[in-house]
Amino acid sequence: MGMDPKVRKITRRLVLVGGAGLVLGGCGVVGAAALRDPPKLFQLSPKTTFPEGIPRSDKQLIIEEPTAAAGLRTPRIAVIREPFQLEYFASSNWIDAAPSMVQTLIVESFEATGRIISVGRESIGLRADYQLKTELREFQAEKRAEGGYLIRTRVNTKLVKMPQRTIVDAADWEATEAVSGEDVRAVVAGFDAALGKVLKGIVMWTLPRLV
Repeated sequence: MGMDPKVRKITRRLVLVGGAGLVLGGCGVVGAAALRDPPKLFQLSPKTTFPEGIPRSDKQLIIEEPTAAAGLRTPRIAVIREPFQLEYFASSNWIDAAPSMVQTLIVESFEATGRIISVGRESIGLRADYQLKTELREFQAEKRAEGGYLIRTRVNTKLVKMPQRTIVDAADWEATEAVSGEDVRAVVAGFDAALGKVLKGIVMWTLPRLV
């Protein structure tokens, strides 16, 4: 499902100062403020509950880190309050850049099934029978006119058979979760619920194709 493109708002300020000492002093103030008020760090959970009877696989699966637009390749928690403008929640970050965090959660969700012999990141050097290529296309809170937020997550997947590097199948996974209120903890819980639906879909779609 397509969505309007989102453009990250970048504000540049040109400050004219009389000397380098003033610039350094300003930087010191900013640094001190950052040390006094470090951002709160939030993490999401892997999917751990699956239906009985899902297929077992003896194949080795590599999960590549998702590609993503520049605005999502960051630990900052993305929010859209105005059309075409991507911003971030103040003083609140993910524990890792969003694509890396999602990669870890996909790996852990597969492991939680107990139905696959080996799954891991590309970097650990497994001999892969299959690779799961992913793209993080949506991962933001969207301000609602009636108040609160709509959390939107969307991941595109392509299952690639190795060493032929042929695409076995592809699918797009999207889930939303409504959040009332403005509290960032409720927003994070909304992300956890929406991403959990996506993770479950990815795992249950992939396992039967690992033949």
